[in-house]
Amino acid sequence: MARGLEAIKNRQQALVLFGVETGAKKSFLEGVAAEKRGDYAEAVKWYRKAADQGYAEAQFNLGIMYQERRTPDLDEEADANLSYALDLCEAEHWFRLAAEQGYAKAQSKLGVLLYDAHMPPPQELGEWEVERAGEVPKWFRLAADQGYAEAQFNLGMMYHEGRSVPQDYGEAIKWFRLAADQGYAEAQFKLGIMYDEGRGVPQDYAEAIKWLRLAADQGKAEAQFNLGVTYANGQGVTQDYAAAVSWYRKAADQGYAEAQSILGVMYANGQGIPQDYAAAASWFRKAADQGHSHAKFNLGRMHYVGHGVPQDYTEAIKWYHLAADQGHAGAEFMLGAINKYGKGVSQDYAEAIKWFQRAAERGDPFAQCSLAVMYHEGKGLPQDHAEATTWYRRAAEQGYANAQLCLGLMYMNGLGVPQDYVQAYMWFERAARSASDREVRDEAVKYRDRIAVHMTPAQIAEAERLAQEWTESHAS
Repeated sequence: MARGLEAIKNRQQALVLFGVETGAKKSFLEGVAAEKRGDYAEAVKWYRKAADQGYAEAQFNLGIMYQERRTPDLDEEADANLSYALDLCEAEHWFRLAAEQGYAKAQSKLGVLLYDAHMPPPQELGEWEVERAGEVPKWFRLAADQGYAEAQFNLGMMYHEGRSVPQDYGEAIKWFRLAADQGYAEAQFKLGIMYDEGRGVPQDYAEAIKWLRLAADQGKAEAQFNLGVTYANGQGVTQDYAAAVSWYRKAADQGYAEAQSILGVMYANGQGIPQDYAAAASWFRKAADQGHSHAKFNLGRMHYVGHGVPQDYTEAIKWYHLAADQGHAGAEFMLGAINKYGKGVSQDYAEAIKWFQRAAERGDPFAQCSLAVMYHEGKGLPQDHAEATTWYRRAAEQGYANAQLCLGLMYMNGLGVPQDYVQAYMWFERAARSASDREVRDEAVKYRDRIAVHMTPAQIAEAERLAQEWTESHAS
């Protein structure tokens, strides 16, 4: 009798649970239908009803509604930042409820939300924040262990960046591969980059191209761009500018600014495509309009020389200033040159020096050499041969032939440095070897041969040894 009553009781409990599940699912489906027709208030009502009954998928969807701010109870007059923070707290609450039931999507989403909320380095977080940030890999791993590709990728990124877990490229590769094998484009792209750079795996260009192509074929713009770079450089494939242009264009057509900028360069240089300055200028402008500093610089240069657009110094200066405001050294150098020679503006040595100095301190060899000339000639500031030599040397050490020639002259004449024919010969020899400009090369050879008659064979041998040693130490 007791056994029979127990059986009846278990059956009744099962029916109750089945009824709750059925009712919750029905509410959830009502919410899905309302969301599809754009009635978010109705969707939230039904999702909440199902969520309150413990239906994990409804809890997850309700969390998404709060995260994406599609809830009807937003306070229009509340502080925007506070309102958004409260919505994220509500989203976290519902994601957590679903995650604790083992719902993989919610586990992954909760991990992302917690990660995004704690981007500063761990040393900048409070104790409570560190504890919450430490949850991130736990939730990613729970979802990843269920085979959820997004979580596998995110867990890989945690190991790649060393956030909340020790940095471990091998572990990152493992998780990237699991996600990539499921066709997850982000993971395929990252795996391709890891093989390209040899991080966590032996460098393997063929394997890199395989994964980049899989991601590119799914429309991943970064992968398309990187394939373009691969073909342009002939890295792991036969160099093919036409193929590079094809991949750059795919990424550029998606609005990827870096691809738009380099596609402009390909048009300007006629690489893989007929030279077309108008098309180059068009692509530069598209990238520039997205804030790409090098595209702004190139657009300035197009206006400066009148390629693809009317020559217009005012327009060129505008774009150079926009690029310079982002710290573009080439644009700073051009603004220096424009002010030095009075192109489109009144000649102003002080303004020229300001821009040359900025670019020179960023390591631009053209600006370093130009600044050296200003010190050498005493234009806009007191003549200072020692300072001139310092800047010539910085540019010369970067392989800039003009600066190497000038540095040789400083040693030959004892300006800013003690007179030293061995050093002078060495720098003339270096300039002669590295100059692409015939005039610079001929000047370097002329001065090298001129001082050679005043040197012993031992001194010449020493100078040539130093030149060769410099070449070997600066080989890429």
